[in-house]
Amino acid sequence: MRRRNFLKRLPVVAGASLSLNNIPVKVMSQHSHFLRLAEHSTNDRVLIILQLHGGNDGLNMVIPAAQYDEYYFNRPNIAIPARNSVRRYIELDSTLPAADQVGLHPDMIGAKDLYDRGRLAVVQGVSYPNNNGSHFRGRDIWHMGGGFEDYYSSGWVGRYLQSTYADLGTYPDNFPNAEMPDPLAIEMGSDVSLVFHQEGNIPTSISLPGDPEGLANLVDSLEGFDDQTIDPRGNPPTGLDDSPYSEELKWILSLEDKTEDYAARLLEIFQAASDTNITYPETYPFAAPGGNLRNPLSGQLQIVAKLLDGGGAGQGVKTKVFMLRMGGFDTHADQVESYDPTLGAHAAKMYHISSAMQAFQNDLKARGIEDRVLTITTSEFGRRVFSNGGFGTDHGDGAPMMIFGRGVRPGVYGTNPDMSRNNVEMQHDYRQVYANILKDWLQVDETIISNDILFGNFIDGPNPQGGNYEPLPLAMEQITSTEGFFKDRYKLNNAYPNPAHDHTVISFYINATNNVKISIFDQKGRLVKLVLDERREPGEHQVKADLTDLDPGMYIYKIESGLLNDSKKLIIRG
Repeated sequence: MRRRNFLKRLPVVAGASLSLNNIPVKVMSQHSHFLRLAEHSTNDRVLIILQLHGGNDGLNMVIPAAQYDEYYFNRPNIAIPARNSVRRYIELDSTLPAADQVGLHPDMIGAKDLYDRGRLAVVQGVSYPNNNGSHFRGRDIWHMGGGFEDYYSSGWVGRYLQSTYADLGTYPDNFPNAEMPDPLAIEMGSDVSLVFHQEGNIPTSISLPGDPEGLANLVDSLEGFDDQTIDPRGNPPTGLDDSPYSEELKWILSLEDKTEDYAARLLEIFQAASDTNITYPETYPFAAPGGNLRNPLSGQLQIVAKLLDGGGAGQGVKTKVFMLRMGGFDTHADQVESYDPTLGAHAAKMYHISSAMQAFQNDLKARGIEDRVLTITTSEFGRRVFSNGGFGTDHGDGAPMMIFGRGVRPGVYGTNPDMSRNNVEMQHDYRQVYANILKDWLQVDETIISNDILFGNFIDGPNPQGGNYEPLPLAMEQITSTEGFFKDRYKLNNAYPNPAHDHTVISFYINATNNVKISIFDQKGRLVKLVLDERREPGEHQVKADLTDLDPGMYIYKIESGLLNDSKKLIIRG
């Protein structure tokens, strides 16, 4: 096909997507002086935005355990069980204050593991003043980084890129090139997101369906790439070379070449990356209606991991921001199965998020790039406190956000919502979360955040909508160990008395219901006594060990319980 016919099919203002492993991938490019190259960023950190389309029910994701009676009263037909059930909610953190105690959906075992390993933070009650309650308008508000009365034509990520790289380069004249061969942002799916729009410009992309192995051939054979006929460049007639028409046409034509370059580059990196030895979840193992069995995130996350890794040693893409999507959260009806509130459409989604993110974090760690990546979840609103008669929930206001990664400051930020109200009230403005991620993770100057990106002080002071925003230390400026976080929640204490004679007391703390095994070994590593082997609840525990059958000497007592595997010395006197 001739180039002019290709242009007829080119979506100038929207565009479609590349496809890797049959998953659509949108490559964001930027027009004229608004291009800011990630090559010149002061760090190699990456942000992933996981968009949960439809309005996630945060109360069945992060269950208000401290207010469980009110929670159950308000939504008895969909409430997650607390006790006396095999599939009860997972107690997240027994060290939290009593009023802040929460549980996770029973299918979020992976998220619990990430939390205990210091790879997850939960931010309670995230919304914005006067929540709109509309899917499309609400999504636009979250993407543009404004308030309910704002109508920005740009998105907060676009403004971040624009302000950060304001001094550098122009596009499409010289890019991609050897210094920056990669897209600045990649978004999965076929939609174009306002979040990447910059002031005076929109994202532009080209649709190239196919899988990685066939992508290069598909690009080469795409209509418009074979220009062997008259007027191969589609240039305007003589005399219009310097006209606005000519300039715009040249810009449009350049997109074709850049699509070819980006496609070849992404394919090269994708093929250079080794396959992972981490098993990603493929399907939901329990009952789920409406085709919710397949995990929609695993494939997207595997592509991101491979693109960031490339051939290793910094050979992956330098792309700064990724957007992933998962739909189906508008659960007005059939959110749960009528016979079991722990199963159903929403349960499957909780499993998909939790298990896929657990595999992704393990994959990043195995590839040696875990320190580079932070993932945040967003959804346009939460659901109502009260369930409806259709085993579902209606549009609400606030909901929890989850933040995953090696660089997160783990914990639960905020407290449980007031269950006597119809809506989950705002505790944290979503821009407060964005601002602190920009400041601590992407290391953007606070003045730039306030003046150029989010248009207000959402870090540590008053903001245009009123109120006071305390700092949220959600991410680490410098990656440090989370060993202290773990040891506050899983620890084997010193036995007392020690040295001991006929008995000693061994105490320990665990943060999850699990089997606990405590053993005593001699100096040759032989098991001489099994002190405990039973299931215990979260919290502090003490076990008295009878030592009358052991000879005097030095021994080792060891605890094994999930993530906790520790040992200490024990001396028995004669």
